[in-house]
Amino acid sequence: MSSSLALPFDVRLMNFTTAVLVSALLLAGVAAGLWWVLRNPMFTIGQITVTGDTQHISRAGLRASVEPRLAGNFFTLDLGAVQAAFQQVPWVRKATVRREFPNRLAVQLHEYVPVAQWGEGDTHLVDGQGKVFEVSDFDGADSELPTLLGPEGQAPAVLAMYRALEPLLAPLDTTIDSLELEPRGHWHANLASGAAIELGQAPSRCWRSG
Repeated sequence: MSSSLALPFDVRLMNFTTAVLVSALLLAGVAAGLWWVLRNPMFTIGQITVTGDTQHISRAGLRASVEPRLAGNFFTLDLGAVQAAFQQVPWVRKATVRREFPNRLAVQLHEYVPVAQWGEGDTHLVDGQGKVFEVSDFDGADSELPTLLGPEGQAPAVLAMYRALEPLLAPLDTTIDSLELEPRGHWHANLASGAAIELGQAPSRCWRSG
């Protein structure tokens, strides 16, 4: 018959003290490693490589929008904040940001592709999905894009009507210069030939006036 003997108190105290010291040393090592990572200039972002669509995007514009958001290093940088900063730059539809060890960022940009102007000014354009975006370097006077007008939030509907009407006008050898959706739901179009089309609330009720 076997029996177990309890360890003396001083031995148990020594084992406990040893375990506490080892844990403390491990935690101190981890803390020192984190401090080294956070402070080591090796991991400071030193290069940003931008690829993709950059036809309308200037380096100065990117720098002004993004640099204030580059807080942290390779490990602590908030990629979501950097992505949002890139996507605030005019013409940028989408930005994809990823880290490249040890101190680089790779950014791929996708520009908006305008299919029409929106409103009477030269600062708002419409892309192929009907999304309105704002730019500051667009010269509407030299553009061949049609002008779409309508209440706020109705750009997709106006673009859809424009696309529906264009094939109907092709046999007449003319195009739409401007198309407007009025607040009460009526449509008005000006053609490149100089003629105008007034539409009711349905495309089937239309007539031409000189």
